[in-house]
Amino acid sequence: MTANDNRELGKALRALRVASGVTGEAVARRASMSAGKLSKIENGRTLPTVTDVELILTALGVSEGAKAEFLAQARAAATEATAWRVLRRMGPWKHQQAIKAIEVQTARLRLFQGQLIPGLLQTPEYVAAVFSLVPGQSVDSKSKAVAARLERQVALYQTGKEFHFLICEHVLRWLICDRLVMAVQLDRLVSLSRLPNVSIGVLPLARRMPDFPMTCFSLYDDRMVIVETFHSEITTRDPRDIETYVGTFDQFASVAVHGDEARSLIENIRDEFLQ
Repeated sequence: MTANDNRELGKALRALRVASGVTGEAVARRASMSAGKLSKIENGRTLPTVTDVELILTALGVSEGAKAEFLAQARAAATEATAWRVLRRMGPWKHQQAIKAIEVQTARLRLFQGQLIPGLLQTPEYVAAVFSLVPGQSVDSKSKAVAARLERQVALYQTGKEFHFLICEHVLRWLICDRLVMAVQLDRLVSLSRLPNVSIGVLPLARRMPDFPMTCFSLYDDRMVIVETFHSEITTRDPRDIETYVGTFDQFASVAVHGDEARSLIENIRDEFLQ
């Protein structure tokens, strides 16, 4: 959902309020929010949650039919799903560029990965193996996608940014490429884990997990989550959804190994590939 869509929703809410003849202060008071927050929503500077919209509409006393329509729009604004077939059709490199633009605006990235080595940590050979799995790609498209993903990795060395990765142990063992390539990839993980702004946690197979690793997800500060499923990429900005994923990340982080313990585990798996 674009910023323009957010403005349209805010403008529509403001038009309703003006038409009802109720002041912003009165609506804010009835909706249990500050007048400043209501003003930001009406001007498109703040994305309202579904609850915010419902409280505003209730304060205005709109009909149930109108309320249902606005709430549907608010849900669409908070959550957006894009099918992978659409992203592949537009070009995987363009999707990488879009993710890079989000990462540029992010000070703290938290990423949970139960499928692949995180893209920001991948070696060129591993990246090439990943994009070789994407169906129906031309050689040119694959080359652009690999280059675009590698360009994103510059962010790891920028000041003012911190990265927290959680990787399931089975991801370190999955052979999506040659054993030697996997060994080099794991060696890179060990090296990157020593960067002062990078934390790499591994979820050992031998430890009891607090939940099911149903899917992988990325938390961009506390403003947005991107979740990957088999059929689509889902983006949500709803504070309640974000809270759920923050809690999930923290749960898994509590049983992960970090630092020297994580490096020792990664190195042992790397050595197995080299035998």
